[in-house]
Amino acid sequence: MKICIVGAGAIGGLLGVKLAQAGEDVTLIARGPQLAAIRANGMKLVEEDGSESVVRTKATDRIAEAGSQDLVILGMKAHQLAAVVKDLPAMYHAETTVLTAQNGVPWWYFMKHGGPHDGQRLESVDPGGVIADHLPIERVVGAVVYPAAEIVSPGVLKHIEGNRFSVGEIDGADTPRIRLVSEVLRKAGFKAPVLTDIRSEIWTKLWGNLSFNPVSALTHATLVDICQFPLTRELAARMMSEAQTLAESLGIRFKVTLEKRIAGAEAVGPHKTSMLQDIEAGRPPEIAALIGSVVELGRITGTPTPHIDAIHAVVSLLAKTLQDGMGKLKIQPTL
Repeated sequence: MKICIVGAGAIGGLLGVKLAQAGEDVTLIARGPQLAAIRANGMKLVEEDGSESVVRTKATDRIAEAGSQDLVILGMKAHQLAAVVKDLPAMYHAETTVLTAQNGVPWWYFMKHGGPHDGQRLESVDPGGVIADHLPIERVVGAVVYPAAEIVSPGVLKHIEGNRFSVGEIDGADTPRIRLVSEVLRKAGFKAPVLTDIRSEIWTKLWGNLSFNPVSALTHATLVDICQFPLTRELAARMMSEAQTLAESLGIRFKVTLEKRIAGAEAVGPHKTSMLQDIEAGRPPEIAALIGSVVELGRITGTPTPHIDAIHAVVSLLAKTLQDGMGKLKIQPTL
């Protein structure tokens, strides 16, 4: 299968390496030092057990150079989607599938939803409707991304933990194409169950991301630190409780308890969330998809989210301050 990974960062890079190792015809879309390193040395993957492998595959910063693809995987962060959607048609043929692999509430959340908000656009994740206008919903399937990975240096990726990419049609249908996507991921070594209710699993993942990510970015604490410090554990629980009330008003049913979800985050250990990694590196964090979208959904449904609103406000100001100062923020030893 011809597969293009648009956004060969931590998760996109992990997918690219594993799919290439499984024999798929992979093209990576990257830029800057990452692209230069991949072209010069290939993509190096450091596994959880410390073992290393290097994959050499096609790589470019020009989507049009990738050519026709069977599967396009959007591996970049949610706020980076709008910048590339106008270029994606260069890779389409009649049966091309586009897999969205972003964290948070997806831009298509109310597409094919069937509820009272069916078709409503979320301004927080698709400002001005650019994505919806340029990415045909008929091509789109969704994924819930569970692996944790990070870029150690340009062209060098560390897989921290997790290997599940749950996939599903956004209307819950069981189709040949989603079965094919699942099988391709499974052959690459991932767990890839097919979901018939992808939005519920999105919320299970988002439940932790909307709380632990911004709290981590603000406190520079790891998941285990947040969960074991009573005040931040309680704050996360209050944010998650608000989110649960909101999600249930949209027909979502959570399969795990709030405390079990917190315990799962605690078990990950001293892991820096992606938002904290972005703050430390001076990259724009995923605020809109992980928490701004939840604030917007609260307004749409008339659900109060005071704790979520407060954390959204302060982490948004932190991001603006760093952007305005073209800086980054990282705790350094004093000795």
